Amino acid sequence: MEIEASSAHFKLWNQLELQEFQDKFLIKSVESPSQGFSIARSDGNIEPLNSDTCSETPSKISTIYGVAGTIRLLAGTYVLVITSRKEVGTYLGFPVFCVMSMKFLYCNDALRLLNSQEKRDEAYFMNLLKIVESTPGLYYSYETDITLNLQRRFKLAEGWMSKPIWKQADPRFVWNKNILEDLIEKKLDGFIIPVLQGSFQAGQLKLKNTAAKITLISRRCTRRLGTRMWRRGANLEGDVANFIETEQLLECEGFRSSYLQIRGSIPLLWEQIVDLSYKPQLKIINHEQTSEVVARHFYDLVQRYGDTVAVDLTDKHGDEGTLNAVFAAEMEKLPNVRYVSFDFHQCCGNSNFDNIQLLYDQISEDFEKQGYFLVDAECEVLKEQKGVIRSNCIDCLDRTNVTQSYLGQQSLNSQLQRIGILSSTEDISMFTEDHENFKILWVDQGDEISLEYCGTHALKRDMVRYGKQTMAGLFRDGMSAISRYYLNNFHDGVRQDAIDLVSGHYTVNRNGPSPSQLNGFESMSYLPVASALLVGGLTLTSVTLNQASFVAGRNAQHFVSSVVCAGVTAGVMALVKSNGRQLCSRPRLCGLL
Repeated sequence: MEIEASSAHFKLWNQLELQEFQDKFLIKSVESPSQGFSIARSDGNIEPLNSDTCSETPSKISTIYGVAGTIRLLAGTYVLVITSRKEVGTYLGFPVFCVMSMKFLYCNDALRLLNSQEKRDEAYFMNLLKIVESTPGLYYSYETDITLNLQRRFKLAEGWMSKPIWKQADPRFVWNKNILEDLIEKKLDGFIIPVLQGSFQAGQLKLKNTAAKITLISRRCTRRLGTRMWRRGANLEGDVANFIETEQLLECEGFRSSYLQIRGSIPLLWEQIVDLSYKPQLKIINHEQTSEVVARHFYDLVQRYGDTVAVDLTDKHGDEGTLNAVFAAEMEKLPNVRYVSFDFHQCCGNSNFDNIQLLYDQISEDFEKQGYFLVDAECEVLKEQKGVIRSNCIDCLDRTNVTQSYLGQQSLNSQLQRIGILSSTEDISMFTEDHENFKILWVDQGDEISLEYCGTHALKRDMVRYGKQTMAGLFRDGMSAISRYYLNNFHDGVRQDAIDLVSGHYTVNRNGPSPSQLNGFESMSYLPVASALLVGGLTLTSVTLNQASFVAGRNAQHFVSSVVCAGVTAGVMALVKSNGRQLCSRPRLCGLL
């Protein structure tokens, strides 16, 4: 099976001209100007181009590189277009691009007809669209679908690449699936781009003067998309937060080899709502369907990937320990899935990375049995991957990335030995430059996935790259931890709303509750006031205490003033603490589950 047969694969228009008129937008292919469509500014209606050419002169002409979809709000339709891109590599010979910038085109002439409350709501929705425009980690190709891993591609029926690319895609990994509906309905197949959110990293190796290419592609599932603190655990269908399929692809000497791993939040019903504390309390939700949720999740994995080993990297004490124990108890009820608990912090800490060998010793037999996928230059399948290792910690970011990078390296060694590049006694760590290039791919991938879920670079980057924590790394991790705290508490509620809006988890309804009407505290207005009171109170207390000590025994009034200020400050601190959840940025559109 030759999956790159150029005469057989479907290709999208890769450069478009956007013409703006008073009553419509016109989008057409630069390569084939007769191919395109118009979007009415009055109602957002989409119509393919016909033989009647427009004689009117557009007010503006610009180049765009794709249409990511459309979304309808209260006042009309908004069209998301890709305004800049960057080629980041190839996947099986096809160019892959990263979205560098996007913009919504407004078809909202009905805005003037909205009442005052609807205008406030529309303003909030439009603010969310601004956040959507800056969504990180979006990738696509004009010539092939990148949501399918190599092994799945070979299992599909012959001729599948001649279908429109959106029909080839795995809907789990199409970030813009919800907003493509209008384009699909109008059968604009040459313009419909399935966009993947995740990471795409490509690098070159030169082992023993043999050129090899390694690609690391991570695919984020859209079923439970969200931010770190507002999307935890599973929903009742068994979909989990931060579920990502990562494929490590090796191309060398005509051979192609693929190794898959997956990660995802612990598939229980649990939450960890921000409340201004550094580490919010973790709460497990007791539900009669908990066992069914876990079973649904792993049934889906076994059907898709084969034998599954669940590696749980959470701590065995504190809140994590409670979650770990409940997860372990539920996994005992599933005879067809092996569960391995490995306290990463206890065993590896910040400098004992070599102890991850203890985990590998526990799962090495399953790891070798699962194997990897391998085809030769004639596209003959030599080996299939028969299962998958599912790793998780609490966030499925830092500890998970360290562990997956280790397993990726073990698989790469096996692949290179099987192809004949390395002998049975050699491994990639013996080749300093190639080993460094490989580790950098995993570091960059971990950073990108972390940015998408929690807004900062990954922690423990040094453990992936150097096998230990450095002082510079500790400082970077500290800064990232502070940034995570700020973003989780004061930004991610709005970001979650933007994700829910574009992913279709929330549908705009004129008769639904208003997102601009809030109960209780409003974080944006009360937080600065609370902060000012705390800082002012602490400052005034400090000043009066200094004055009191300076004139001690001569003027008791200063001492009384400092006590009063300290009391007021303590009261404000208690008020802030007791209302921590209300002072944080909270999603307005959807609930936790």
